[in-house]
Amino acid sequence: MSIEEERRRLDEVDSEIARLLNERAKHVFEIGRIKAEQDSQVYVPAREKEVMEKIRAKNKGPLPAAALEAIFKEIVSAMRSLEAPLVVAYFGPQATFTHLAARQAFGTSAQYKPVPAIHDVFTEVERGRATYGVVPVENSTEGVVNRTLDTFMESDLKICAESLTEVSHHLLANCALEEITKVYSFPQPFAQCRAWLESNLPDVEMVEVSSTAKAAQMAAGEAGAAAIASELAAEVYDIKILVPRIEDIAGNVTRFLVIGTEISEPSGDDKTSIMFSVRDRVGALYDTLKPFAKYGINLTKIESRPSRKKPWEYMFFVDLQGHCKDENVAAALEKLSETCMLVKILGSYPCATLPGGMKRDSNTSRLER
Repeated sequence: MSIEEERRRLDEVDSEIARLLNERAKHVFEIGRIKAEQDSQVYVPAREKEVMEKIRAKNKGPLPAAALEAIFKEIVSAMRSLEAPLVVAYFGPQATFTHLAARQAFGTSAQYKPVPAIHDVFTEVERGRATYGVVPVENSTEGVVNRTLDTFMESDLKICAESLTEVSHHLLANCALEEITKVYSFPQPFAQCRAWLESNLPDVEMVEVSSTAKAAQMAAGEAGAAAIASELAAEVYDIKILVPRIEDIAGNVTRFLVIGTEISEPSGDDKTSIMFSVRDRVGALYDTLKPFAKYGINLTKIESRPSRKKPWEYMFFVDLQGHCKDENVAAALEKLSETCMLVKILGSYPCATLPGGMKRDSNTSRLER
């Protein structure tokens, strides 16, 4: 068969795809109308997770699962924008890893609003200037983001989704490697690329700045300067990727949280985040954790933070498997409230998957900004 004939068939397929997408859009419009009548949320993480799982299950190739999922994420993003425009605040500036995570969660059809600090993301959502916010919470090699946990102590916002982003650090520069005299980046990328830097740029000055995006912007306009940043930062700030993937540990993953005003509905594969404080007595934490064992609930993470109200008083942050509406989780939380001074449900939301459908088993920890 000739190339011309194959192209003709491709044109026919493209026409059918366009017809089906518009058919899908008609149903989305109707769903949007019903949601408006019921005052329901436009963004429904449980439903979007269900759509992606069905697509992965039905994919017979040759298109890779990751590619098909990326296409459908954009389809869902475009369709969601037909229901209502979404404004998403994120810990910026543009082209940071948090920006990448926000785009991964909401696609390119949302309107994005960078803000300079994590507490500003919460403020934008609380005051209705953004529909949702995206903040980093932990990284697989560097640990937890304390600023995010601390802000939850003062906010009534809920976690309604999580996003996992594989983080690759690139050395960006518009000069040769041997011409570099200075490298800009955020503190965590320096820590995660320490071995590579010591081997390849041992005598070069390392300068910490407010974000990887800022580092790329500065290096792009300075002779002999380089930055450790993302591929998106290289594109946005017109600077070359001199050496790709210089992180010391492969498979570096950062976990981000989507925050909003309501808890997500159950998806069947959920996680619940809570915070609580215990009375100052011997065995208090041990007694507090007993209900989770009693009701067969797996705890995937526990962190403590100073309460900031009284010296040596702590708040505990826990991630557990299940939804707060699940019978066993609800029973455990009720028992927990009997022994704690404070119990606060931060949110229940679908467990995230890595790009391409690789499932997360759950402990990642601190910031890639």
